[in-house]
Amino acid sequence: MPELKTQLTKASVTKFLSSIKDEQKRKDCVAICKMMEKATKWKPEMWGASIVGFGRRKYKYASGKEGEWMVIGFAPRAQNIALYGLIVFTMKYGKLKKGENDFLLKLGKYKEGGGCLYINKLSDIDTKQLEKIIKLAAVRKVH
Repeated sequence: MPELKTQLTKASVTKFLSSIKDEQKRKDCVAICKMMEKATKWKPEMWGASIVGFGRRKYKYASGKEGEWMVIGFAPRAQNIALYGLIVFTMKYGKLKKGENDFLLKLGKYKEGGGCLYINKLSDIDTKQLEKIIKLAAVRKVH
């Protein structure tokens, strides 16, 4: 099995965030970064060229191959902002505890797919709900 293309790097998160050309997206990503750092108490790290991740979790494939991946994170994309590690709160994955689907029902405008939640901008969602989801996702065993 090949290595994951997206690996942890030593690149500067601050430089990456300041390089985001779209001003609104840059402000939103800086706010998300602060929110994730405050909620988790983990320092942000760059994964590949464009993903800001928090925490690390080891995983193991059935083949025995092991790897490491961030617990939660985000990445600015051309059309939106991808949020990683929060998808466990969608009904699609069927691993919700009683009441957990309420978090996404109250989140606001988002899409899901490819293991991510996608938002266009922070003003489309309830940031207090996002903070709750981040805190819960950071301590969940299932991702």
